[in-house]
Amino acid sequence: MNIDQLQKDMIAAMKAHDKERKDAISSVIQAVKKVAIDEGHRDDIGEELVNRVIQKELKSVQEQIDSCPADRTELRAEYQFRYDVIAEYAPKLLSAEEVEAILKEKFADVLATGNKGQIMKTVMPELKGKADGKVINEVVAALCN
Repeated sequence: MNIDQLQKDMIAAMKAHDKERKDAISSVIQAVKKVAIDEGHRDDIGEELVNRVIQKELKSVQEQIDSCPADRTELRAEYQFRYDVIAEYAPKLLSAEEVEAILKEKFADVLATGNKGQIMKTVMPELKGKADGKVINEVVAALCN
């Protein structure tokens, strides 16, 4: 996802008077800018950074949904709407089957060692941002057993 596209969508939401959507997109833009400044990329915000922040925001909102009391339906609905808006911009992650195929194809020599720590160390730089860390860990654990 491109930061310019997020800003255009936020402006469109403002023009449509869709405050909830604007707030959700705005929070993502603010998080992206904060991370960019922290990492020293104030002017050149790349797509990898934007995607990484979107995934982090998505997990954060999911935690809010999970920890929200069941009797607070209006708050839960607000969190769910925010999650749905952010999910529109999230990059498509690889499934467990796709991760397994990549591991068997590119990392067959490392898989042969059976050392889970070594496999994860080798695989994570390649798949970071393309697949969820939990999914990668589960696939590696299954292949080691």
